[in-house]
Amino acid sequence: MKLLITGGAGFIGSNLCDFFVNNNYDVVCLDNLSTGFMHNIEPLLSKSNFRFIKGDIRDLNTCRDAVKGCDVVLHEAALGSVPRSINDPITINSTNISGFLKMLVAARDEKVKRFVYAASSSTYGDSKELPKIEHNIGRPLSPYAITKFVDELYANVFTSLYGIETIGLRYFNVFGRRQNPYGAYAAVIPLWVKTLINHQSPFINGDGSYSRDFTYIENVIQANFLAATISHEEIVQRASLYNMDLPQNAPIDLVFNVAYGGNTTLNELFYCLRDNLAKYDSKIATIKPTYRENRAGDIPHSQASIIKAQRILGYQPKFSAIQGFEHACEWYYKNIKG
Repeated sequence: MKLLITGGAGFIGSNLCDFFVNNNYDVVCLDNLSTGFMHNIEPLLSKSNFRFIKGDIRDLNTCRDAVKGCDVVLHEAALGSVPRSINDPITINSTNISGFLKMLVAARDEKVKRFVYAASSSTYGDSKELPKIEHNIGRPLSPYAITKFVDELYANVFTSLYGIETIGLRYFNVFGRRQNPYGAYAAVIPLWVKTLINHQSPFINGDGSYSRDFTYIENVIQANFLAATISHEEIVQRASLYNMDLPQNAPIDLVFNVAYGGNTTLNELFYCLRDNLAKYDSKIATIKPTYRENRAGDIPHSQASIIKAQRILGYQPKFSAIQGFEHACEWYYKNIKG
C-alpha cells in the first residue's frame, strides 16, 4: 500500500509518517511547512520508502503530483485553533475547505481507494449531549468548526457522486510528542507544559470547570491505521453488528469519534501536568494557575462515545489521558530543556 499523508511534517502527520514508514509502507508526505517542521520528519528523509513534497494543498497541481500512484490518503493538513479562526476566518476557510476540496478532486481523479481525513470534535458545536455521538451534532460555534463540518459534507457528496470511500476521524483534543508549544495558537497542553517548565503560572480560561476528552497521540495513530487498512467487506460486516445497514457494493462514507472516552477538567489537567513535571523539577510543584475570562467559541464540555469506532473499526485506545500526560510531560521536559 502506498499512502499520501498531507500535513505530514506537523504534529499528528509526522507521527503518522513515522508509524507507516517504520512498518514498511510507502509514504508520500505533503506539507507547506506553515505549521509543520522539517525536524519532525528529518530521520525519515533517508528512507527509501519515504518522499517529502513541500507544497500547499490549495494548489491543485501540487495535490495531483502528491497523490499520484497512492492507494490511500490520510488528510491531516489544516489550520487548527478556534482563536485563529476567529481572528482570520478567510485563511482558515481557504485552507480547510478549498484545500480539502482540491485534495478530494485530486484523489478522485487518481482513483484513490480511500480518503481518510481529520475531522474535529468542534463539529458538535452547541450540542449539550454527553457523551458525543456521531449522528447528533449541534450548531458550530466558530469558523474553524464550520470548516470541519463542511469537510464532512464534501466527503459525503464525493462518496455519493464519484464512489470514493471516505472516513472522517473526529479528533478530540489530541496531544503528545511534537505538539508545538510555541506561537500564539499553541494548544493548551504544550503551552501549559512550557509555561510550567519556565516556572511561570499558566492561564486557565474561566473557573477551570470546562472539560475535555484529551486523546493521546498513540490512540490517534491506531485509529488512522485501522481506517486506512480495514477492508470494505469487514466494515460492512461489522456495521451490521452496530445496527447499520451498509450496502455490500456501495462505497463507504463514515465518520468516527477518535478519543479515549474520558473526561478531564482544566483544573484536573493543570494539577496532573504540574505533578508530572515536578518529578523532574521540584520547583514546579508550588506553581498555581491564574484564572481569566472564558474564551470565545470554546465548547464547555466535550466527551466522546467511541462505541461506533470500537465496533466497526476495531478501535481499542491503549492510553488513557492520565497515561498520556505522563508520557507527554517526560518528552516535553527532555526536549524543551534540551
